Amino acid sequence: MTSRLALAGVAASALLGWACTVNIDHEGHIEREEKRFPVAGAAELALYTFDGSVEVRSWDRAEVLVEVEKRGQDPEAVAAIQVLADQTGGRIQVEARRPGGRAAFVGIGSFTSPSARLVATAPRSTPIVVRTGDGSIVAERFDGRLELRTADGSIRAIETSGDLLAESEDGLIQLEEVRGRVEARTDSGSIRVSGTPRAVRVRSGGGSVVLRIRSGAMMSEDWMVATSDGSISVELPDGFNAVIEAEPGSDSRVRNELTLTDVTGGTRDQRTLRGTLGTGGHRLLLRTGDGTIRLINY
Repeated sequence: MTSRLALAGVAASALLGWACTVNIDHEGHIEREEKRFPVAGAAELALYTFDGSVEVRSWDRAEVLVEVEKRGQDPEAVAAIQVLADQTGGRIQVEARRPGGRAAFVGIGSFTSPSARLVATAPRSTPIVVRTGDGSIVAERFDGRLELRTADGSIRAIETSGDLLAESEDGLIQLEEVRGRVEARTDSGSIRVSGTPRAVRVRSGGGSVVLRIRSGAMMSEDWMVATSDGSISVELPDGFNAVIEAEPGSDSRVRNELTLTDVTGGTRDQRTLRGTLGTGGHRLLLRTGDGTIRLINY
């Protein structure tokens, strides 16, 4: 059985090393550590933090580097943050924990809650799982599967080609120049997706949705775009094929600029618009509880 190693309390081993610097600024006490994991072949990376942002970027080295920035009121508050690291075969996991949980006061009328920010660099093909209780997530240039979840914060993914899941309870989701299968959910926030995905399923509990599909995209299954409260804007390129079904809000209509055939609806009396784009094929379902839907030729 592989044992967990506490970053702040163990000596460097032949495989896993760390370096630490400490400084104090107006926001309290800060301690930085780093952990390096050599990898051979396929690897999987899991990053967890109770409170703090997470950034993951790719490089061409056969190792994973995870930098941890712990922040608190004082050295005691920072020391209470546990950072655990484990490498079992090709799976690497780094987790920041705060036992007991407390908020520390700084000055008059302000306070600093303990937090742990994670910045990781890994081979481009690495599948990655990220979870933070409170903070933003950024992932750039990965070909492996990405699972990005935050309870409170924005999510941004840039130039990814594997299956992508982005989920925020409260925050904006931006997925830029993505490929593969895309799934995005936010309870409160807007969603922006661009690129050539093969599948799209996005839902917002309260925010607008913008879909910008680039030339060359092909649907591998039905797509679904929905928001409970907000507008939907979909830009589709020439040569894109789909059966489109657009259901606007109760007081809105579909604004269509695409060349569709077999069109029904889209009128004041029958707001749901159905039509075939190109040669048809898979269904593109667009639905909003309160807002307009725009179909635009990209």
